[in-house]
Amino acid sequence: MKLFDVYPINPINIVKGVGSLVYDDKGTEYLDLYGGHAVISIGHTNPHYVKRLEDQLHRIGFYSNSIEIPLQKELAEKLGKVSGKDDYQLFLCNSGAEANENALKLASFHNGKKKVIAFRKSFHGRTSLAVAVTDNPKIVAPVNETENVIFLPWNDESALEKAFADNEISSVIIEGIQGVGGIIVAGESFLRKIRSLCGANNAVFIADSVQCGYGRTGKFFSHDFAGVNADIYTMAKGMGNGFPIGGIIISPKIQPSYGMLGTTFGGNHLACAAGLAVLEVIERDNLLQNAAEVGAYLIEEVKKFEQVKEVRGRGLMIGIELPEELAHVRKELLFKHHIFTGEAKPNVIRLLPALNLTKAHADRFLEAFSTILTHSTIPQ
Repeated sequence: MKLFDVYPINPINIVKGVGSLVYDDKGTEYLDLYGGHAVISIGHTNPHYVKRLEDQLHRIGFYSNSIEIPLQKELAEKLGKVSGKDDYQLFLCNSGAEANENALKLASFHNGKKKVIAFRKSFHGRTSLAVAVTDNPKIVAPVNETENVIFLPWNDESALEKAFADNEISSVIIEGIQGVGGIIVAGESFLRKIRSLCGANNAVFIADSVQCGYGRTGKFFSHDFAGVNADIYTMAKGMGNGFPIGGIIISPKIQPSYGMLGTTFGGNHLACAAGLAVLEVIERDNLLQNAAEVGAYLIEEVKKFEQVKEVRGRGLMIGIELPEELAHVRKELLFKHHIFTGEAKPNVIRLLPALNLTKAHADRFLEAFSTILTHSTIPQ
């Protein structure tokens, strides 16, 4: 048997990681500014994280949600404290796509409506409902297609108001910062307009925080910059620092009932241990503040390069838009300077490092970036 070939692979075998550094099977060191799609939030093999998981493995790794799992309640309490959403309710699952899937379904259960507003260039996952609200026809199979999704232009308040003329709107789902879409920040006024219209029309405001949440922007949820609360926040990626865990936190106005949502693996003992370790390190090491400070430093320094068309983002969620002629920069960073970054097609470099990235590591990137641009010429 061979692997189903759906991933373009870099010919690099990473076998070890410590903090923001990873090493391949030949011993070559790489600076990791991508964290495997924003997953590594507190650094590779963080000692507290490793100990939490190891200690839990010696007790019990898994049992189902048919019994009491005190770790789930502990995780909910810690998450409420660190995020500032103490009065919300937590449902645990396994991934970001599942989190968005459950949020959309829960919204429809809550108000009995079935239409969803999503936005151009959005990405919400690959499961059935999540991919239906994702603006990429290439990954939407015919079985996923539905007339219940309305795609609107980004940051267009007038279009949003017109869409709510349809009284079947169940929910609005929006990333606080579009990741795959190119690090595009949602306007604070736009988020407040969503909050207002959802409130007035018995619709559910779903804040997709899978990539832009969990402290990445310097606030726990990037939507918090708008000063309003969503009804449901979806989470995954940085939530487990590599261990598969996802979740949604749910406004107290939405009431649960037995059987409404369910999962086999969600909220298992190991997942909760991983989730607690992440929150404990975020809180102990003031990582929201570090993300804000080091991210602001990186953004300001990258803006100084005249070849850069635009720098977007907040905290340690940064998009660097380059002209088409510099599309080679990301590969040079990886293969010549041994720095992992991400991309948003066609020409945006995405930085999504661990939240405890040091200024010294930021400078290592800036030096390599400068070297590449200095030796690159753009045809006039």
